[in-house]
Amino acid sequence: MRDETINQSVGRAVSEGWSRSGAFAGSIISGTLLGLLADNWLGTEPWLAVIGALVGSYSGFVNMWRWSKEMEMADRER
Repeated sequence: MRDETINQSVGRAVSEGWSRSGAFAGSIISGTLLGLLADNWLGTEPWLAVIGALVGSYSGFVNMWRWSKEMEMADRER
């Protein structure tokens, strides 16, 4: 194990949190935008945008769930 100061570990945790929250928000935004594009193309407004937002939210929650499980396993190993 490497020696790490408290400031370094807090900084790493904050950086990881911002990265994960950005990925979560990005999945929702990208699902919604893809739904909007498909709605404009097919003329089915607003249904595909709603479905895209739901699928993006689901994807974001699944990724956060996996990350939390990884963190839990890392804590158990320590």
